[in-house]
Amino acid sequence: PLGKDESENKETEKIGTIKKFTFKPAHHIKLGEKLGILDFETSARTSGKGFYYLKGKLALLNQALLRFAINKMISKKYTYIETPLMLRQEVIKNVTNLNDQQNQIYKIQDEDLYLIGTSEHSLIGRFINQMIPEEQLPIKNTSYSMCFRKEIGAHGIEEKGLYRTHQFNKIEMIIICKPENSENFFKEAKDITISIFKDLEIPIRVLEICSGDLGELKHRQIDIEAWSPILKDYYEVGSC
Repeated sequence: PLGKDESENKETEKIGTIKKFTFKPAHHIKLGEKLGILDFETSARTSGKGFYYLKGKLALLNQALLRFAINKMISKKYTYIETPLMLRQEVIKNVTNLNDQQNQIYKIQDEDLYLIGTSEHSLIGRFINQMIPEEQLPIKNTSYSMCFRKEIGAHGIEEKGLYRTHQFNKIEMIIICKPENSENFFKEAKDITISIFKDLEIPIRVLEICSGDLGELKHRQIDIEAWSPILKDYYEVGSC
């Protein structure tokens, strides 16, 4: 859809039931620190803001969620790949735009290496300047990685919390296919993303991103946003 900025993104569907609480829900920071499973004080000393320590059951829950998503992707016939977490500039400049390079990507000092902001960078980077025989298509890959981002700009870093951080976990999927099949695989990626949140019973909505909010290198984008009982609003948890 045509539009000037994110205010003109189009909500296409809502999925799931927003739960009513008989009490005031606590913020994840308060809950995590009270239970002794989330530590921002130590990470502030060791690393600064935008980092965290997950402990005990929360750390194990994090691993369980990652495994759940990976298993979902494998069941959909995606090949699981673990990728390099650093890439050369020649690759980075081909898989990101200039804005991301300036505001998101960390450069390793005195090395021709950059920390990835998502495993999508290294998954796609594998195919740069490669000839792929047609009979090998489609190529469907998925990956889990730690991701690293400066988070400079519109969103900024969260002072304290797990939403906007310099280091985080992400599950990716990429599909290399013929152009005429790309819309079908786009829908497949969308459906898989939605199914993960449906299985977890997390209420979500789907946004079709308008032209003014669409990043460079993109033909089309949808965002998946989850309902937050604290914010009483939706916030981004995935995109295709």
